[in-house]
Amino acid sequence: MPDRYSNGNKGNDSVAGMLEAARRSDPNGRHGGDIKGISDKLDYIADLGVTAIWLNPVLENNMPAYSYHGYAITDFYCVDPRFGDNDQYKSLVDNCHKKGLKVIMDMVFNHCGSNHWWLQDMPMESWIHQFPGFTRSNYRAETAMDPYASDFDREKMQTGWFDKTMPDLNQHNKILANYLVQNSIWWLEFAGLDGIRMDTYPYSYKDFMTKWMQRVLKEYPDFRVVGETWQQKETHTAYWQAGSPVSGDYSSYLPSVTDFPLQYALKDAFNEQEGWTNGLARLYYVLAQDFIYSDPFCNTIFADNHDLTRFYTSIGEDLNKFKMAMAVLLTTRGIPVIYYGTELLMTGEKSNGDGFIRQDFPLGEWQLAVDSRQLTVGSRQLTVDSRQEEALQYLKTLLKWRKGSEVIHHGKLKQFIPKDGIYVFFRYDEEDAVMVVINKNKENRKLDLTRFQEVLKDYRRGKNVVTKKVFLLEEGIDVPGETALVLELG
Repeated sequence: MPDRYSNGNKGNDSVAGMLEAARRSDPNGRHGGDIKGISDKLDYIADLGVTAIWLNPVLENNMPAYSYHGYAITDFYCVDPRFGDNDQYKSLVDNCHKKGLKVIMDMVFNHCGSNHWWLQDMPMESWIHQFPGFTRSNYRAETAMDPYASDFDREKMQTGWFDKTMPDLNQHNKILANYLVQNSIWWLEFAGLDGIRMDTYPYSYKDFMTKWMQRVLKEYPDFRVVGETWQQKETHTAYWQAGSPVSGDYSSYLPSVTDFPLQYALKDAFNEQEGWTNGLARLYYVLAQDFIYSDPFCNTIFADNHDLTRFYTSIGEDLNKFKMAMAVLLTTRGIPVIYYGTELLMTGEKSNGDGFIRQDFPLGEWQLAVDSRQLTVGSRQLTVDSRQEEALQYLKTLLKWRKGSEVIHHGKLKQFIPKDGIYVFFRYDEEDAVMVVINKNKENRKLDLTRFQEVLKDYRRGKNVVTKKVFLLEEGIDVPGETALVLELG
């Protein structure tokens, strides 16, 4: 969330001609974060061990209020001057590439901001969906594949406005459709982008989204796009991925979908009591349905994001649960995404308002008010508490190890049914294997390795990638309570 990450240039916090000035005391106001602030933090970001950054939209949002999030675009070709300018954005991409980081641009085709210059004098009446009075979407993307859906519900989902300040664009207008396609390709060429995250993917006409994906892939056959497919169920999510067996005669050409069902399972796994379908079994059952995806290893997976309660809050601010969940996230199938501040245990409850889950990043230009521990970031000393330090070092260790682990990137997944509060899965290929053990119990457990022999028979030892401790498999594995073990087998 660029407005909340780091304020590198205080001179552009408020800009003449822009309707909303900075209001840092307001959780829903603009706080001053910008492109320069992100550029200033690239060493920190690269040192985390991540390989790409995804910014929420940085294009102009010249709205009277609540425009910091970037999703009410008023000029599709212009970076918002409170973030910087087009050349600064291009320089950010170039600097990221020099540090081995890719850049994913957040795009929005479903809607624009009500102050877009189009709305002052629309090119034609069919440019947006219009109604006698304000009509909101029902947000039920399931109607796209529901065999029993009413035309009324489908129409309201597709043509209703996302919000009062976000008019719904009509991509069936051929001129607008061409404009959106050309705009996206222009940004790829101008900035040298590595990927696109498409907002509210199912809300635009799906036939148009298919044509857009075909056009992008024609120009860039290996280009990666993830569509925000905020669906409650696995089958509804899989429907949007290219080649899914549940898509019927619909082909999206979309390589990656946002795996919300896995996010729900990750949270519930560590909050619920163990049961046949509860607790760690949530993870087992979600992954057991991967046959409905054409490529579940391309799913974008996450613990939280800018629209959800902060993960650390959702698990009761329990550091052990946090570390176990991060171990799963960074070793299971899929492409993991870390929301800014997760590495420092940022908290925030969605029910309090979006501003509370999008707070200022504590290592930006804003002071972190905690105890006396010091953390070195570049040449700066920053104050963090012991839990934050432990979480940060844990994530950095796993992320840096993950970068060099081919078996985690490309290996197969084999999971065993959770039993007695313990969940075990493997990532493996013909040469290597990694064993992940989650012990949710409060007490230590001696793990009986007998039922894992189909993988373990070829190995004698396992090295903990975090602590470097080596276990001799013939002696069994003692797993501390509320702990994840990530073991490289050898």
